Amino acid sequence: METRRGYASDRQSPLWPKWLAGEDVAAEPANAWRQNVRAQAEQGKRFERVRLADEPLTQGQQFLLTRAPSNIEAGEDIRYLLRSDAHTLRLPDHDFWLFDSKIVARFAFDEDDTTLGVYVTEDPAEVLAACQARDAAWHHAMPTGEFAKRVASAV
Repeated sequence: METRRGYASDRQSPLWPKWLAGEDVAAEPANAWRQNVRAQAEQGKRFERVRLADEPLTQGQQFLLTRAPSNIEAGEDIRYLLRSDAHTLRLPDHDFWLFDSKIVARFAFDEDDTTLGVYVTEDPAEVLAACQARDAAWHHAMPTGEFAKRVASAV
């Protein structure tokens, strides 16, 4: 689950200034992340994420939406959920990854959206809370293509 309005790593990417200049950054060449996703997906593993989005989208959210097709092509299923809906559902306001419904990795950020570290736990209560948040978010989230059309029609 990605809840931030932007990420320092994106703003520091060489693609950020290209995107700001209007260049197409959707068809980015393969990198280690996408190569791994493709290899794991070919073995039947799933990579799913829900991104919270504001109305209107922040620059960081627009950037990630623009870049999503390359991750989807590699095998990820990326969905979008409006922040207002996430708030109504009482979903957490922090980023986390959930591995096999057994391990939670919760990310810590500073005020500039720089990742400070990751807290990893197998605590049953925390894992259950993450599973419930994932399931609720996934149930209400829209596939990237549908969300992108909705955003484009609102402009």
